[in-house]
Amino acid sequence: MKACWTEPRITFSGRFWQLDGAAMEPKPFQKPHPPLWIGGNHPAAVRRAVRYGDGFFGAGSSTTAQFAQQVHVLRAAQAESKQDTTTFQIAKRVYIAIDDNTTRAHERVDGGLKRIYGASGLSDIAVYGPPSACITGLREVADAGAELIQLHLLFDDAEQMERLAAEVIPQLG
Repeated sequence: MKACWTEPRITFSGRFWQLDGAAMEPKPFQKPHPPLWIGGNHPAAVRRAVRYGDGFFGAGSSTTAQFAQQVHVLRAAQAESKQDTTTFQIAKRVYIAIDDNTTRAHERVDGGLKRIYGASGLSDIAVYGPPSACITGLREVADAGAELIQLHLLFDDAEQMERLAAEVIPQLG
């Protein structure tokens, strides 16, 4: 992709793709190219992010503990790398649900994640409950190494955004 974004003609012979004098136009506005974020769960994907990417995006399907382990692998790969990693960023997608009733939040999170992943019992990958629990959960994600956190709502988007803006985000500042 980097060659497609920066070179006038591309010849490439890879395992899955071959290009012979191909061109891609228009070129991206960002120079030399848009940032390349790589995500995944497997340690090889984490190391690949350091080798080829500008950032790592932890999957929403991983728990905070799993993400912390991925960051550990990433930091080790950065230490071994001869690349400048000072601009490399780390992010994590977090499923979140604010509800003063923790039991109801758990049930709604489980239902929302079942719609996405087709399985029940995944609520441990989410941050949910009253605002104080959500603040604690998001701080744990940040402490695990996330510099950026993408919040993914599972239901009642407008209400959830209002509660995030009023009750959670101001406390994280």
